[in-house]
Amino acid sequence: MSAKNVKSPNGKKPATVATNLIAGGGAGAMEALVCHPLDTIKVRMQLSRRARMPGAKKRGFLTTGKDIIKRETPLALCKGLGAVMTGIIPKMAIRFTSYEWYKQLLADKNTGTVSNSGTFLAGLAAGVTEAVAVVTPMEVVKIRLQGQYHSMSDPMDVPKYRNAAHALYTVLREEGIGAIYRGVTLTALRQGSNQAVNFTAYTELKQMLQDRQPQYSDKQLPGYQTMVIGLISGAMGPLSNAPIDTIKTRLQKTPGEPGETAISRVVNLTRQMFKHEGFPALYKGITPRIMRVAPGQAVTFTVYEYLKKQLEQSNLSFTGGKYEE
Repeated sequence: MSAKNVKSPNGKKPATVATNLIAGGGAGAMEALVCHPLDTIKVRMQLSRRARMPGAKKRGFLTTGKDIIKRETPLALCKGLGAVMTGIIPKMAIRFTSYEWYKQLLADKNTGTVSNSGTFLAGLAAGVTEAVAVVTPMEVVKIRLQGQYHSMSDPMDVPKYRNAAHALYTVLREEGIGAIYRGVTLTALRQGSNQAVNFTAYTELKQMLQDRQPQYSDKQLPGYQTMVIGLISGAMGPLSNAPIDTIKTRLQKTPGEPGETAISRVVNLTRQMFKHEGFPALYKGITPRIMRVAPGQAVTFTVYEYLKKQLEQSNLSFTGGKYEE
């Protein structure tokens, strides 16, 4: 169907929550497996506090990746993958299901058409929803694991956090339940802006291709076209909110001080970054982040659309829900 209309012209039943859960979860799992090493490099670059001293050797994402592999073995690039895989299915289920629900609410009641602003707001709301429900706790655990500097080939080099479950237990025991929601506001801002830009760009590009190819006006686009527009839309989010992501990462890495409010921590952290590292510090890790998020969205949309189509064409009861795409 049209990318900007929630009503099916042929009476086709809409996708159910089960379809979104399976298709979104499968897409998210594939994205994590393919792109997680780049996310680890991005996090290490953002956590680096090397000041830009005269003559200091610049550390790009290739140098950072090589150092991780050299000092900690290639397996270190997969630190935090367990936390990501654990949260990816509910995250993607919430993202796609809530997006469709918000889009339905914002659609024109008579024509079913969703405006550009409606698509943007639906993506924004879906991003905030997933941030509060899943992403913030998952990222606190992931960043604690990724921020550990230890060799995974040396059995005597025992890290503080052994795996995702142990990291979650340790954080809750030592810092309380509030610690896993540290940075929730910044995470919501990042996820909300990410998905607002992502879904808006994807919808616009999809509609443009459908208009230029009438044979796909009410059909799914070819996989390679979905991958290309997913890649383009996925690159736009990181460019729009890189400073938010960098501050959030540092905030979630370190335990809070007694009596320190969330706002004061953000202000102090930002002030220290400007003082010691300069404005460019806010964009640390932008290259690996784009390299991780853009192909990640390409994989996500392509696999999601494919699995959704297969499920809807199967004999299983995965159709007949309330909301349509």
